Amino acid sequence: MVDRGLSVKLRQTEGIPLDVEFACAPGDVLAIFGASGSGKTTILRTIAGLYRPQSANVQCGGMTWTDSATRTFVPPHARGVGYVFQEYALFPHLTALGNVMTALGHRPRHERPGRAEALLDQVKLSGRAGHRPHALSGGERQRVALARALAREPAVLLLDEPFAAVDRAVRRRLQDEIDALRRTLDVPLVLVTHDFDDVVRLATHVLVLEQGRGVAHGTLASLTSRPDLAFLREATGAGSVVDGIVTRIDLERGLAELAFDGGRLFVPARGGRVGDSVRMRIPAREVILATTSPQGLSLHNVLSGRVTAVHSDGTHDHVIVQVEIGSSRLLAEVTRDAVTRLAITPGVRIFALIKSVSIEVQGPALDDPVSVS
Repeated sequence: MVDRGLSVKLRQTEGIPLDVEFACAPGDVLAIFGASGSGKTTILRTIAGLYRPQSANVQCGGMTWTDSATRTFVPPHARGVGYVFQEYALFPHLTALGNVMTALGHRPRHERPGRAEALLDQVKLSGRAGHRPHALSGGERQRVALARALAREPAVLLLDEPFAAVDRAVRRRLQDEIDALRRTLDVPLVLVTHDFDDVVRLATHVLVLEQGRGVAHGTLASLTSRPDLAFLREATGAGSVVDGIVTRIDLERGLAELAFDGGRLFVPARGGRVGDSVRMRIPAREVILATTSPQGLSLHNVLSGRVTAVHSDGTHDHVIVQVEIGSSRLLAEVTRDAVTRLAITPGVRIFALIKSVSIEVQGPALDDPVSVS
């Protein structure tokens, strides 16, 4: 069976430093996350064949695209890459339809208009096919660029800061659309971003990059539940990410019940439907720890678990505690005094208390609640 995944190994000491190794399977979204200038875009350009580092091995779909050891190099036009650039790189003199058609050279000429129209419809732009880029909004230009990337029927899809030129409201809608779209593609998707909101909404896996070096790589859930990643903590604040399913919406109580691998959580009912998949981010600062099950509290979420790690870098008064709840792991940020008073050490049974309003829920549009008993 042909491996349709992407694997990348890059090393370079001169010019832009690089020291990374990662893989991305079909259907997965690998977010390369790091500060500006950390080498994120250089990695995408290497995958696409637009940059050749000192030492590189890039394989995709069972084919070797770059191998510096054997001097193998497949030119960019011969790689099955769909690339959405940060500035979209649309041809200003062509309509939306014309821009998409430029990527359909592999199809018979008579098929191109129909296929381009279908792709524009797929990204919700069927009514804008005849408009040139200057007449389109930032979000619409992003959709045209995405449709053009998909027109190549790519073996891998690369997105370079795809939401950088749109405001927060448009960003959220585009995130939802790309998330829905990528579930239908079954190809590796690599997303470059410096905004952790993009990571939380879209990624299945994360590569944390610092000055060209991969400092952490793994699933989104595993990385966000690690207490020792100072870079992530400083950039976004410590917090765990878990996936869940809406199991009940009670409009009378104003609550939605979400099932995850560690049990159930209650959040304010802001829309969605039973059965919807959602992603939850639980800030570590919003988790309170208790050694006994509390009574008479206003909060709805009390989860029983076991302490698996206690981390302090020795420079702050706070400590990050990792708690295993079912097969999930959550982080709690507490004071050193609390750790001492409660004798919090690995192996101790603990209760994690989480306010419903502090859980950040992302998923299908959550503005039209549907009551299901």
